[in-house]
Amino acid sequence: MTELRKGRVVRADAKVFHVDFGDEVCTCAPRGKLFDELDDNVKSPVAVGDWVHVSLDGDPAGIEEVLPRTNYLSRTASSHDPREQILFSNVDQLFVISSLEKPRFSSNRTDRILAACRYHEIPASLVINKIDLDKRDDLDDICETYEAAGIDVLPTCAADGRGIQPLAELLRDKVSVFYGASGAGKSTLLNLLEPTLDLKTAKISKYWDSGRHTTTFSQIHTLHEVGGLVVDTPGIRAFRLYDINKAELRDLFPEFEPYRGKCEFSDCSHDHEPGCVVYEAVEALTLSPTRYGSYIEILDELAPPPDDSTPVAPPGA
Repeated sequence: MTELRKGRVVRADAKVFHVDFGDEVCTCAPRGKLFDELDDNVKSPVAVGDWVHVSLDGDPAGIEEVLPRTNYLSRTASSHDPREQILFSNVDQLFVISSLEKPRFSSNRTDRILAACRYHEIPASLVINKIDLDKRDDLDDICETYEAAGIDVLPTCAADGRGIQPLAELLRDKVSVFYGASGAGKSTLLNLLEPTLDLKTAKISKYWDSGRHTTTFSQIHTLHEVGGLVVDTPGIRAFRLYDINKAELRDLFPEFEPYRGKCEFSDCSHDHEPGCVVYEAVEALTLSPTRYGSYIEILDELAPPPDDSTPVAPPGA
């Protein structure tokens, strides 16, 4: 009987995965049976962070089994590929790494990632990097918007070290994820936290005002000085939620919670219905217009719930 070793997937390339067994790291390939058992709607059976059983027989060694995940984050693979892409698994927390400028902060992209994290029950915080470039005094407004939604915000500056120590304390002894736009500074922040990593960084494209993909694969790094592990991910420019319907989206924006049940219609989508208290709160600037704008754009992309029907007013209305 073939002996199996248990390890953690620490890097994902195109067709092979690097598995850490504690005493060594081996390059492995998933066995064909994993693809045979795979749901047609899922892109790959293996993700960074997975605990797996590996047979070292063969070249390369073979991943025989993916053990049950405690959690994972996924998205729609691409505009041309509607399958679910599992980005990583078995993590304690995620940090959305954004920048004020170069590239400019995107509330829409940030809100999509935060909504997906809430759906998959992964605690998420927002890191606002490059605060030294705050020429328009945007930082206070961004912090106020997200803190009002119950999301922790940490301003950082890789250039002068502001916020690095508080970030290190949040990472200590945790399995964390850095996820966000190309050029926002994920690799630069990691180099400050763990200088021995010496991760590649690149200048921002002047034409596109966006970052180049210096990180082309997901990989888990050990933070020896801080303690803990961090999943460094390739930069993204677009993020689409996977398999979430319109009715579920409301619960992924926590600032809507105080208004639950107060709209004229019991199943109000907070979009077009009369008597929507969420929309009224946005008009009164009690709720963030940018967050609401993200909600509406995502809502337009999603499918209706299985029992979708015409909104019905509550009894006695």
